[in-house]
Formats: sequence, structure tokens, C-alpha cells
Amino acid sequence: MRDYPLPARLYIEVVLLAAAIAVALSVLSVTAWGPTALLLALMVVLERTRFDLVAQGDVAASVGTVMTLPVATAAYIIDGPAAATLVGASALAVAGRTGWVKRVFNAAQFALAAGAAGLVYVWLGGPTHALANSDFPGVLLPILAANLAYCVINAVLLAGVLWFAQGAPPLIVLRGTILQSAPSYLGYGLFGLMIAVLWVGVGIGPLSAVLVMLPLFVARWAIAQYALERSAYEATIRTLVRAVETKDHYTRGHSERVSHASVMIAKVLGMGDDRLHALRYAGILHDVGKLGVPTKILQKTGRLTDAEFQAIALHPVRGREMVEGIEFLGEAFEGILHHHERLDGRGYPMGLTGEEIPEFARVIAVADAFDSMTSTRSYRGARTVQEAVDELIANRGTQFDPRMVDAMIAALEREPWQHRPAEQLTPEDGEFLPVAVDHDDPAFQPVVLGERRSPRPPR
Repeated sequence: MRDYPLPARLYIEVVLLAAAIAVALSVLSVTAWGPTALLLALMVVLERTRFDLVAQGDVAASVGTVMTLPVATAAYIIDGPAAATLVGASALAVAGRTGWVKRVFNAAQFALAAGAAGLVYVWLGGPTHALANSDFPGVLLPILAANLAYCVINAVLLAGVLWFAQGAPPLIVLRGTILQSAPSYLGYGLFGLMIAVLWVGVGIGPLSAVLVMLPLFVARWAIAQYALERSAYEATIRTLVRAVETKDHYTRGHSERVSHASVMIAKVLGMGDDRLHALRYAGILHDVGKLGVPTKILQKTGRLTDAEFQAIALHPVRGREMVEGIEFLGEAFEGILHHHERLDGRGYPMGLTGEEIPEFARVIAVADAFDSMTSTRSYRGARTVQEAVDELIANRGTQFDPRMVDAMIAALEREPWQHRPAEQLTPEDGEFLPVAVDHDDPAFQPVVLGERRSPRPPR
């Protein structure tokens, strides 16, 4: 707890206190301890067999929802809001390497959300303790409303802790969490209805929970395997990027910054989360094909021969070939292959024009050039953000998509660009080498699809 800012600590303590009160009242309010105890035991077993997730938080969160929400839904139908609150609190038993603060906060979060969902269900007239044919389809509305409330309460509590701990804008967190999670929450809640129908409607009893939850448990295992596979791919990606950047220390960190700038542009354009993830990977991997370019060519400070430039111009193709086995990259493949195309058709490797160039590639082209211009290279110092923006504008409509340039400018107004530390930018000998070529910087591109020209002098 000491690692958290004071406002975050106070917020967490308030949430924990509210949850503790809710749990205490629930213990006193439960009327059917038999079913409730069985549901609690089921949740504890599920939590103690939790798969160790090492991938992104969105995957881990979805797995938690797969198991907790159906049982909580069944609990408030079978025995009311109190039972649902206790089921939510069972997240305290989660296995794995989660820190105790996060574990306790998650349990409090789930307890409050599940209890609130149960209250909404009862308030809207949802039946408890029994289900009959006459309850359908009317029972569906209280259940859907209750699980929507579960989603909103979860999102509010999460937005609060991220705001106080990290300064994340609450409205952005709320919008993203609710829009992304609401369909899943509504769907998983119906599995809870199935448990309740079999348990107190048909009369199967506790076996109903096993019949419904076993397939979900298998689904959880499959998600965990996917998370592990994605984590392994990401480790491979990072290794490839590090290998590229060891060839030239002036480009160290370039891939990460291009990825970040690409996502900045994409957010202005309103891309969805799935495309943002794919674009982030495309930005990270856009130069991975340089592994197939001889180091002496990449580090050459003089004028390139036609053959040498052609070797560099093949790096998008090589990069696409290197990562084609990573299936989850999806649309990222096109961004890697075409990020050096130009709107006027004088780019490479295929000389595409205008809208023929995939959207990811048009985004990365702007991000790539912008980071190159604002970073120091062996032959010139870093330009200011404004100078780089002026260069993008000067090539707007010929090299770069005007919409992407405008989005980059708008993104910079929202989020200032962070320059690399000066001590990492200055050449060791204190002097810049003779003018070379830079396939990312518009001012240092001596070749455009079969036509040679001299690079412009640095500004």
C-alpha cells in the first residue's frame, strides 16, 4: 500500500470498508445457506485452480468474468443479493502471484458489483428461490439490467482506482471498459440463469452448477492457453526488435516510439481497441526486416549505391516474411509491408498510390517519419516537434496521407511528444558525420522508386 499515492490509498480503504460492511450484512441476511455455501465452495475451487495468466490485462479480466459473473447471477436468483455479495467476495481466494492489495481490492470490487446487481434484480421484480415457466420471458429483463449494473459498478470502481493511482481520465476508462465489457457481461449472466433454471426450476440441484460451469472452465483454460501463446509471441517480437536496434544505436527505441505515435494517430481517427492492438504491433515490428539487411549498409554514412538502396528497400518484404507465422497480428501484416509506400506512387516495395495503400501503412508512414525527424542521427541533430510537423505538412498529399498528418498534429495537441534524453542522442565524438541517407526522414531520401535525387540539406 505504501507504493500507492495517498489519494489512491484512501480510495482503496473506502472501497474495502464498504465491501466489508456489505459482506457482514450479507452473512446476516442469507436465508438459504445450503445453496449459498455450495456456490461459495464452487467459486473457491475455481479461484484456487486459476490459470496463471501472463498476457495483457484485458485477457485476464475477461477470464475472471467468465467464472465469477455466472455464479453470482445464479446466487442472486437462488438466494437474493446477499448470496451474490458473498460469491463476489470469494475472489479473495484467487490463486497465482497477484499482490495482496490487488487481490483484496478485486474481491471488494466483485462483492460490491455482485451485491448491487442482486439489488437491481430484486428491485425490478425478479423472482428468487424458485423459477417457473410463467416467469419467462419476463425474468430476462431484470437479469440483463442487473448484469449491466454489475458491469457499470465494476467500471466505476476500476476508473476510480486508476484515476487516483495513475491519473487516468475516468471518463475514458469508463467508456472503454463499459463498451468493451457490457456484451460479455450480459452474455455470461445468461449462463447464471441456466444454472438457476436447472437448480430451482427443474430441480436438478447443485449438479446444475457443474453441468453449466464445466464448459466455462474449459473455455477459461483455452483463454489461458491463448494468453500464454500470445505472451510467447510478444517475447519473440521484443527479441526481434532488440536485434534490429543493436545494428544502430541511434535508432534504439525507435520501434517503440513509432508504435506509440501510431496509436496516438489511431485514437484521433477513432479506431477500435482491436485495431489499436494490431496497429501497436505493426509499429513495433515495422522495421524488423532490417535483420535481413547487411549491417555495413545500415550504418553507411556516405551515398548509397543502387544495389545498396535496393537491399534496404526490401526490408518491408523481409519483415512481412519474418512475422507471417504470428497469426494474431492480422491487419498489422499490411502495415509492416507497405509503410514505405507514398501517396504519389513513388514509394516501395509495390509503388501503391492513394487509397490503395492500407490504412495501417499510411498511419505508420507518418509516425515513422515524425520519430526519425525528432531523433538525433549520426549525420544530423534532432529537429524540434514543430520543425517535424512543418516537414510533414510540406509532404502532405504527396508522400503522406493528409488525414494522417492532420491526426498526428491533433494528437500532439492532446499529448506532448516526449523527446529522448539528450545524453543518449549526442554522437560520442561530439560531431555529426557527413550527410547520409535516411529512408524514414523525408529530407534524407535520395531514392524514390527508380529515380535518384540528392538529399536536401538538414534544416
